[in-house]
Amino acid sequence: MSHMFCPQCGSIMMPEKSGSLRCPRCGYTKTIENSRNVVVASTKVKRNPSEKIIVLDSDKPRTALPRTRDVRCPKCGNDEAEYWFLQTRRADEPPTRFYKCVKCGHVWREYE
Repeated sequence: MSHMFCPQCGSIMMPEKSGSLRCPRCGYTKTIENSRNVVVASTKVKRNPSEKIIVLDSDKPRTALPRTRDVRCPKCGNDEAEYWFLQTRRADEPPTRFYKCVKCGHVWREYE
């Protein structure tokens, strides 16, 4: 089954323990037939209100990040770091590159 959307307002329907779907916006409720076959998946979102970045926490093991030798750690001077990109500013601006030193674990960022 794919996502179910509310026929009244178009919002995504949320599952209830009773085996039905409920629209969080308008309250429309729909009973699910054969609810044992419905799979509910969720993602935990941890957010500190003072931060502007939302960090998604997953129980899945993290895949290996790509590494580079083109940077130098400002803390220990090591020349090997893992890196990743995040869109921390407006969509029309380039993403921010984050680095993590493989020796000391220091994390820093670089704006392009």
